[in-house]
Amino acid sequence: MKNKIDYKSARPFVALGLTLSGLLMCASAQALDHKSFAGISFVKIEPGCFDMGRDKDLKGSTDAELPRHHVCIKKPYYLGETEVTQKQWESIMGNNPSKSKGQSKPVEKVSWEDVQTFITQLNNKEGGNHFRLPTEAEWEYAARAGSTKMFSFGDDPKDLAKYAWFGDEGYGGSSHDVAQKPANAWGLYDMHGNVWEWVQDWYSPTYYSSSPGEDPSGPESGQYRAYRGGSWVAKPVTSRSAARYSGLPSSRTNDLGFRLARDYP
Repeated sequence: MKNKIDYKSARPFVALGLTLSGLLMCASAQALDHKSFAGISFVKIEPGCFDMGRDKDLKGSTDAELPRHHVCIKKPYYLGETEVTQKQWESIMGNNPSKSKGQSKPVEKVSWEDVQTFITQLNNKEGGNHFRLPTEAEWEYAARAGSTKMFSFGDDPKDLAKYAWFGDEGYGGSSHDVAQKPANAWGLYDMHGNVWEWVQDWYSPTYYSSSPGEDPSGPESGQYRAYRGGSWVAKPVTSRSAARYSGLPSSRTNDLGFRLARDYP
């Protein structure tokens, strides 16, 4: 004799399943919540916790990525869907310093100091002080997009060409139009490769040993500013989510740009 299903008893479990499914759908929708400010598309990044830094030895990596430590981002924020383009830069600054010209290419040859001038002028134009650079922690949290792997898509550098413009694949001697490769799970393009991205923090190779567990914002002072993400001329190992590099605040190169953050709401 076949067992009969008691549909009345099953209803609460069906309802619970539908509720959980709905919550998961909402979480996914929140992670892909796009909004435009000043003609720039942003993605809302929800608060959360993650393990920052690397957890194993890797050729080409540095001790500045150690120790791996647990970090919580306590407030939502917006992060640019793409690197700031030359068109967006020129609309605020009235010039285009980039070596490889193209309105849809990321602006490059901009120093950290240049970026601060851009942000000041953008905030003055829009009113308020909402726009800024992301912190290192905000940047890595968003680059990982929930992943614990070396890259947002996994651990195999052989797959990097599907997702990023980098130096070992013969893509030519310049940056590329933004958003030509697939976005990560949170809807952000070119977090790996294309151009390096300035972040707000001062850089210290030993900062992770004393970094706070909530909303770290880097050392109070320093000589160098941090940048992240790899570039069209850099090797795959430098494009990892955990990879950290730095330059003088006045440094300008043709593979170094930035991505804006914006305070929520």
